[in-house]
Amino acid sequence: MAYVIAEPCIGTKDTACVDACPVDCIHPKKDEAAYADTEMLYIDPIECIDCGACVPVCPVSAIFALDDLPEKWAEFTARNAAYYTKK
Repeated sequence: MAYVIAEPCIGTKDTACVDACPVDCIHPKKDEAAYADTEMLYIDPIECIDCGACVPVCPVSAIFALDDLPEKWAEFTARNAAYYTKK
């Protein structure tokens, strides 16, 4: 079970979660070229180790365990995965 970043991150892109992640699976980072053109951050579902370190530091409560993701944001599971397949 991976974690998913959902709709509240759109337009916010606070990178506290990036700093908290022990395996570097949240992108884009502020120093990456894609950061300016990307509307939100994404968690790589393959690299995520399900530690949950990112959840408490998110200022907009945009990060959810897959099983806890609200149904209204179910599409964000695929959006997070798609970000990493097009890289």
